[in-house]
Amino acid sequence: MTVLPMAWALGLAWMAGLSIPAGALVSSNVVLRNACLRMKLDSFVSYFGGGALLAAIALVLMPRGIEHTSVLSVVLAFGTGGLVFWQFSAWAKRTQNSASQFMGMLLDFFPEAILLGVLAASGSNMVYLLAGLIALQNMPEGFSAYHEMRENMSSRSCLLMIFLAVSMVGPLAAWLGFVWFSSSEFMLAMILLFCSGGILYLIFEDIAPRAHSESNSFPAVGAYAGFCWAW
Repeated sequence: MTVLPMAWALGLAWMAGLSIPAGALVSSNVVLRNACLRMKLDSFVSYFGGGALLAAIALVLMPRGIEHTSVLSVVLAFGTGGLVFWQFSAWAKRTQNSASQFMGMLLDFFPEAILLGVLAASGSNMVYLLAGLIALQNMPEGFSAYHEMRENMSSRSCLLMIFLAVSMVGPLAAWLGFVWFSSSEFMLAMILLFCSGGILYLIFEDIAPRAHSESNSFPAVGAYAGFCWAW
């Protein structure tokens, strides 16, 4: 497998992060926001991406992580990822303010961008799929978070600048994954398992329940697409 150049990996992470302010920009326009809600485009993008990400975890990330670790290491890394994400998610729900919503976006984006950097350094073809999935997940998050945070902030331009700044977290996280976490097979496996546990928690804590309540098949279609790519 060919290792991608670092600049290419950072660029992919930034492009995936730009979908956050893109979603916020759509949400800031009343006409576009109402059209998206009416056609359920935000739900489709979120659910489809969640299903595809689930397939990527099951078929690529977990098998790659298990390959170079012991059973105990797998349990600790995967379980810790789920616990960390659970605690951050619980804190965000308790506080229900702009800071918690901002942290919620970072909670999703930061480990996924680290994972993108790790996969780029390892030469995995999944890096392109993951970048697309991150973008799909980020856009509806930016879409919904803008509407929620707008109630606590009067300046539209200031809020959009905050969302743009969040996109810059992607290259930083991808750099950490590319340089630090991919330095050894064991470290690579542990970060893959940690991120898999955390992202899997977010899928079943948020995306899957909402998809079930609305009785649609978007996650299943996304999972099938992710399976075909990974295969």
